[in-house]
Amino acid sequence: MNGTRRGVISDWGGVLTPPLVDGIQAWLRHDRIDVDHYYEVMSGFFDGRLVDNPVHALERGELDTAEFERDLAALLRSTHGGPIEAVGLIQRMFSRFEPIHDMYDALGSARAGGHATALLSNSWGNGYPRERFAATFDTVVISGEVGMRKPEERIYLHTCERLGLAPEECVFIDDLEHNVTTAESLGMTGILHRDVASTRAALAHFLGAPETDQERQPV
Repeated sequence: MNGTRRGVISDWGGVLTPPLVDGIQAWLRHDRIDVDHYYEVMSGFFDGRLVDNPVHALERGELDTAEFERDLAALLRSTHGGPIEAVGLIQRMFSRFEPIHDMYDALGSARAGGHATALLSNSWGNGYPRERFAATFDTVVISGEVGMRKPEERIYLHTCERLGLAPEECVFIDDLEHNVTTAESLGMTGILHRDVASTRAALAHFLGAPETDQERQPV
């Protein structure tokens, strides 16, 4: 086992699932929601102009999920001319986030090799495949359950504390660059997830584990 990197902290959506955009667009098509208008609405939550951002409040668990669903449904526009069903909107939004088995296997292998593992995810009050977590993670940190969210530094430090490790001892995996940047600013080794093969190769490199033939790249 590598002497300096003893833990792995992974995001969920976009790392242990297909890219976020794939799952979201599948939901938009199924619920017959105007795709362009949806992204126009959501851009207002992510362009940094809102002081009291409801998405941030939702992720910290400060805003009731049902209230957020009602407010978001009222902002969206259907392609069938009728209203958007608010009840269960978040559940439907995340229902197509299928597991990426190879990433679960990679984290499970790291854990079996003696590395501590943690999940660190920003939640929208959505469900998680928790039946898979016991075999994969030593600890699970969900933003809405701890009152913190990425990229707030305190949630990274909280996760490290739960593992009993210093940030410098941890590898952090996320598909969003600003989340990785914060982790690196705290001393973690960051992996910006783009695909399974490159992330597994990076993990093998940082943890000192041997690469499989599939992970080796031709020279």
